Amino acid sequence: MSRKYFGTDGVRGRVGEGVITPQFFLQFGWAVGKVLADMEKRKEPCKVIVGKDTRVSGYMFESAIEAGLISAGLEVMLIGPMPTPAIAYLTRTFQACAGIVISASHNPFGDNGVKLFDSRGCKLPDSVELEIERYIDQPLVTAKHVGRASRVDDAEGRYVEFCKASLPMGFSLSGLHIVLDCANGATYNVAPKVFTELGARISTIGVTPNGLNINLDCGATALNQLQKKVLDTNADLGIAFDGDGDRVMFVDQRGEVVDGDQLLYIIAASRKKHGGECEGVVGTLMTNFGVELGFQSLGIPFARAKVGDRYVIEMMKKNRWSIGGESSGHLVCSDVSTTGDGIVSALQVLKALLAEDQSLYELKQSMQKFPQIMINVPISHRVDLDDNATICDAVTRAEQELGGNGRVLLRPSGTEPVVRVMVEGRDHSLVTKLVQQLADVVSVECRQ
Repeated sequence: MSRKYFGTDGVRGRVGEGVITPQFFLQFGWAVGKVLADMEKRKEPCKVIVGKDTRVSGYMFESAIEAGLISAGLEVMLIGPMPTPAIAYLTRTFQACAGIVISASHNPFGDNGVKLFDSRGCKLPDSVELEIERYIDQPLVTAKHVGRASRVDDAEGRYVEFCKASLPMGFSLSGLHIVLDCANGATYNVAPKVFTELGARISTIGVTPNGLNINLDCGATALNQLQKKVLDTNADLGIAFDGDGDRVMFVDQRGEVVDGDQLLYIIAASRKKHGGECEGVVGTLMTNFGVELGFQSLGIPFARAKVGDRYVIEMMKKNRWSIGGESSGHLVCSDVSTTGDGIVSALQVLKALLAEDQSLYELKQSMQKFPQIMINVPISHRVDLDDNATICDAVTRAEQELGGNGRVLLRPSGTEPVVRVMVEGRDHSLVTKLVQQLADVVSVECRQ
């Protein structure tokens, strides 16, 4: 069955356009409540945790979802602005039927959407999402016994303690000066408390949300401010989260970016060295080839999933591995969290840093990234890339020129009318030449 509303990471869009309206979220809340009530069939009403990030439209959509859930007979526990992974944790803690996050993640404030977690704090299975979609298009019928809503006052403290408990007893960041960039988003209040309570000296960016400045020239997708602040303050490193707190990126003491691929390698390599607890690692089709070679040299199995944390987690479960992630900084350590958690992942990196007694700059040198260039090629119509002889021949020639020292990837975008053409290899000039040649071929073949 095709999806009408849900993408790979919940429902998302521009406010006031398409489905992202208060009316939709009222109906959405009712549909979620209806499906959960039918699934659970408890004597007492199901509880649902509802949180949000800091964008201004969250207040409007929170009220609409709350009304929809209550009309379906569910009990609603309102958390307020909190990171997405905090909602996953609190859903488990309060033994709720589900958790709902109102957020558009790293997108600008004019966008919004929702993410859903099941009672275990994991993404909902496809079958449940499809059932919710079926009810969204049906008339809203108020339950015989409507639900109630309440505010959870101690959610922040609970989550701070959860993050700290992901580290060994007595772990301390004393002596480290860390710059935190909270993207004017959901981590603006909790992240500084976590790192301060662990003993770090912190400086901050992006901790004054006004509803309109989330992800605006700050956070994990815009690192210039963080790089400058690290250099200006002579900090040991900088850490940036995205708007809803499920991604993380680092900056080392020289102001150089350390991305999700490198962070994934640092965590896995340290675990392998200090206890041998790294059965394997899941990356994505976009994970740098240098990371794969690095894992090979360490004897750590590596597998690639499709782009998207849902697919990474699915493959981790299939392989029974506990570490996976994406270049964007969406990292999952399933032994300490059920979903991508920027704060928890950052603490895992710092744990590796202190175990090795090295600076972040020194530690990242153990894995060399390959030059990777991607061109987004606009297309007028979709073409089966695997069934086009001209494109396939061009890919084969490029792979032969790379000689086993690189990769070629052609991937149609799921949200834009473009094909993403990516080439990576040891030789930057060769990569530059090949990616442009392939982009030219794709452009011609997809516009005929």
